[in-house]
Parts: sequence; C-alpha cells; structure tokens
Amino acid sequence: MEHPTHRGLNRRTVLGLGLAPFPLARAQPAGAVLQRSIASTGEAIPAIGLGSWITFNVGNDPQGRAQCAAVVRAFFADGGRLIDSSPMYGSSQAVIGQALASLGGPPPLFSAEKVWTGSAARGPAQIEQSRAHWGVPRFDLMQVHNLLAWEEHLPMLQRMKASGQLRCVGITTSEGRRHDELERILRTQTLDFVQLTYNPLDREAEQRLLPLAQQRGVAVIVNRSFREGQLTRALARHPLPGWAAELGASSWAQLILKFVLAHPAVTCAIPATRQVAHVRENLAAARGPLPDAAQRERIARAIGAL
Repeated sequence: MEHPTHRGLNRRTVLGLGLAPFPLARAQPAGAVLQRSIASTGEAIPAIGLGSWITFNVGNDPQGRAQCAAVVRAFFADGGRLIDSSPMYGSSQAVIGQALASLGGPPPLFSAEKVWTGSAARGPAQIEQSRAHWGVPRFDLMQVHNLLAWEEHLPMLQRMKASGQLRCVGITTSEGRRHDELERILRTQTLDFVQLTYNPLDREAEQRLLPLAQQRGVAVIVNRSFREGQLTRALARHPLPGWAAELGASSWAQLILKFVLAHPAVTCAIPATRQVAHVRENLAAARGPLPDAAQRERIARAIGAL
C-alpha cells in the first residue's frame, strides 16, 4: 500500500504540545501478531486495531494528547496498523493527526474513517476535512457511519474509490442496531468492509451477519468488544479462570478478544484505549492460540454467568 505522509502539523509544533475465506490461524510464530486478509484486496492486516471513540476526544489538553501519541507509538511498535475514527468523535481526528505527525516518519498505517452527515452534498467536504485532520494523502477505508444517509453516500464513496481517492468502502453500525437493514445492504451492495458490534455477550451478529459477510467476501471490523469498558470493568471483580492460560490469555480483555478473533469471519477488532499498557495487552491477544468452537462457548458461558 501507499504509505501516507503527514501534513498540517509540523514536528516542531507537535513537540511543543508534548506529544473470500478468512483463514483462521490457530497459532502464530512467537511474537507475531495474527494477520487477517481483506478479501476484496488480498492485503493482510493485523487482527487488532485501535479505536478512538471517547478515548481520543481530549480536546487541546496537552497531557491527554501526549497520552494518545504514546498509545499510537506503542500500537505501531507492537505490530498494529488499522486506526479507526469518525467526525462524530470530537477532537479524535485531530489528536490522531498530531500523534501521526509526532512519529517522525510514515508508519505502516491502515487509516479507517467515516462519513457522518445526513446531507449527501456535505459528504465530500467532510471527508476532505477528516483527511486534513489526519494529515494523510488519502484514506485506506471510508465507511458510512451508522448507516446515516447510506443510499446517497455509498455511490459517492464508490466513485471516490474508482478515481483513486480512497482504497476501500464500508458501512458501520453498533450496539446491535438496524441489523435487518444492514443485512439487506450486505446482500445487495458491493462493500469491502462492514463494521459491527460483537463480543461474548452480544452475539446476534453470529446468526446472519457474520456468515453473510464471509460468504460475500466482506471484511469485518468489530467494535465495542468491551462494551466501551463496561464489560472489562465488571469482570475485573472476578478472578480469571485458570483455563484461560491454555489460550495464552492473562486478562479478561485478552480472553474477550481471543473469543472475537476466533470467529472465522472477523478481520479486525478495534478496542479503544488511552493507556499504553492496555494497547500492548490488546495486541498480545492476537498472538498465540485462539479458542476452538468448544472453548469459545466456554468463554461465553463463563462471562455470561458473572
């Protein structure tokens, strides 16, 4: 892929601020992060990405921006590539752009953004504003956020893809909303990616959406693996089962992510964090073995019982 260059924030400013089938591999070489293929392009990306909802919306706070920049550096250093954001996420786009500019060179970024406006006419300008915030020449993936005005935006995104202004097109939903409509879109539209909610407690996507995406050759990004942290905070009150060690999981977060990644339709999960230790913990979940079907059910039962 084309490695992006970063514009908009120069290094001095940044320093001043302080800142088809998806193969289901059961084990990876020591230290290697699990990779999954994008069916429409054949490109492999790491199975753990980085979300930015809430966590990167820190405004102009220097300490918050420095924390986010440290997370981005650790994310790339530990083998990550896909970062996801949206115009809905407050200052997150500008914070990502500042973090990328602080790296001093083009990282192996897979940039995933969204168009989020009810006006088809405003879509291109919003996308251009997002690109300027990130400081990239083009986005790897542009998604219609929460199906908003998707009938107008999808054709526009397909035209942008055809002209080389972006590489992949997708659509998103979250919290189990509008799954019937999302299914119709998956059946009738040409997409590279779909983004949806999936975790051991929210499993509705297993019934139709995940099998359909796999059948149609659409890559799947999973959001809300931890229910915005509510699930991991609740589980923190309970000891991790001893059998989690069989899967190389040393925390509830890793056990959840291994459950998610073990589904053969899932391409990438995008947990959000502002903690370097957490981003490293999340990426570590994509190393070592993944649960088989029986182990996945055991994980779901254990979490559902707590």
